[in-house]
Amino acid sequence: MLRSVLTAAAAALVLAACTTAAPPLPITPTAPIPPSTTPTPGPQPIPPISSGAGFSALQGWNEEDHAAALQAFRETCGVAKDPPTAAVCRKARQAGPVDDAAARLFLEANFRPEPIAGQGLLTAYFAPEYEARMSRSAEFSAPMRGRPADLVMLELGAFDPALKGKTVAGRVCGGAFVPYDDRAAIEASPLDRPLAWLRPEDLFFLQIQGSGVLTLPDGRRVRAAFAAHNGKPFTGIATAMRDRGLLADGDTSGEAIRGWLAANRGPKADEIMRLNPRYVFFQTLPDDGRQATGAANVPLPAGRAIAVDPSQNALGGLYWIDASAPKLTGAFPTYRRAVVALDTGGAIKGAVRADLYMGTGQAAGTEAGRVRHDLRLWRLVPQPQS
Repeated sequence: MLRSVLTAAAAALVLAACTTAAPPLPITPTAPIPPSTTPTPGPQPIPPISSGAGFSALQGWNEEDHAAALQAFRETCGVAKDPPTAAVCRKARQAGPVDDAAARLFLEANFRPEPIAGQGLLTAYFAPEYEARMSRSAEFSAPMRGRPADLVMLELGAFDPALKGKTVAGRVCGGAFVPYDDRAAIEASPLDRPLAWLRPEDLFFLQIQGSGVLTLPDGRRVRAAFAAHNGKPFTGIATAMRDRGLLADGDTSGEAIRGWLAANRGPKADEIMRLNPRYVFFQTLPDDGRQATGAANVPLPAGRAIAVDPSQNALGGLYWIDASAPKLTGAFPTYRRAVVALDTGGAIKGAVRADLYMGTGQAAGTEAGRVRHDLRLWRLVPQPQS
């Protein structure tokens, strides 16, 4: 079925062969990270799932900042497609600012916790800030590339309703629609006016996060915004680095990985980074101070937005995360809070899988790089409105 869809699609595409350019597609970063409590080491037990017990089943609900949770929902719930959530959204926005007690009453009156079966994984991401240059140097040797003109993102749902929401990336060469190049092949291909030059490890992390802010020597700040990717699956390098003895078990955080890549810049680091075949292309935009924007095309509230698998969990929905038993050294012991599903990610697959957005900058990056926790996930299901 997929092959026949691709054959039909290729016949409909009129493209020259393999060139590069950079048409823009929007995404914007910059969001403050909320204050965090001091971490304490050691794993925490995960409570058993309780169905039908209401909000009393949510460990940490009494300690939640309910006003912040309701505000995050109110600011972003307009993306929800289902009528029940849209109805609660309108009601929340009409309520105006409320204190914590009133926000808790609103949430408990208008939602019902529904556990999602199973145990999964919570990770985190952020919008980084990296130094950049407009010309190449020995240190700033990695080109940030714009979207190539020959890259085609094909929406398969247009050819088969059963494939709605699925896309493939490729190009037309010799009359055939073929998969796009992997990281190694792209890096070996000729350059056509790179958008900026970064340290190789910074570009690698910028591609993982999907967007960020570049700072130039003259003080200018430029947004590096997601434009497209090459369609290859995301492959994390932490496990491979641990298995090769490059990083200690339990010390595979983002900062540890980035530190090793920086210390081994050159062929050794390039070999490791190429274990991840996924490659992200960017566009540059003025930095006007707006917050990061995810797949739902609304600003991401720092600490209150998650990326989910859209085939399993709806964008715009309100969820409760209960994450504990951290796997990485220096991590906060638990993350228990209400969050809104506003983004997606190549590595985010499955019903009990979430990526928590932490905000912008170094502090957000340090915290995000240490999040690898066991996850229990609840949908906060909107109740019928009278």
